[in-house]
Amino acid sequence: METKLLTFQLESSCIAFAALYLQGITFDHYTVLLQFDPNSLVLSNWQVFAQEFSSKFGVFDTIVEAEENLFNLQMHNNKRFTTFIVHFKKEAYKIRWNYNILWFALCCTLPQHIKDILCLALKQPNYNGNKALVTQIDQWYWEDHSEYLALQMP
Repeated sequence: METKLLTFQLESSCIAFAALYLQGITFDHYTVLLQFDPNSLVLSNWQVFAQEFSSKFGVFDTIVEAEENLFNLQMHNNKRFTTFIVHFKKEAYKIRWNYNILWFALCCTLPQHIKDILCLALKQPNYNGNKALVTQIDQWYWEDHSEYLALQMP
């Protein structure tokens, strides 16, 4: 990790700035240090901070993290595609895969009721066409679901 320490008067200011970008378990580790070991060298020496966090959590790689997030995404039956695709795109744009791979990854995340209809539908020529098709299938599903619930009311 390299940074321009000259930008900061104190190394602890550099560390506090870097901490703004910590997430998840790395942020939790940082806050534990602040609460229970505020005099730790990790919080006042940039080299010690960099060594501590890289040895415990590895070098941060946004692409690898985005790929893991994408592989762990799953659209559940009770969620709408229009909401889910926002989460999918957030990770997909970080990775910059080609559209064929993105389409495959997206298909893996879809619930079975959408996959079943996709098998019967005409194949779309591109990724955006496929997203539009899934959006339409999901809208039909929710329309049918609303009608079914209305019929169930006494």
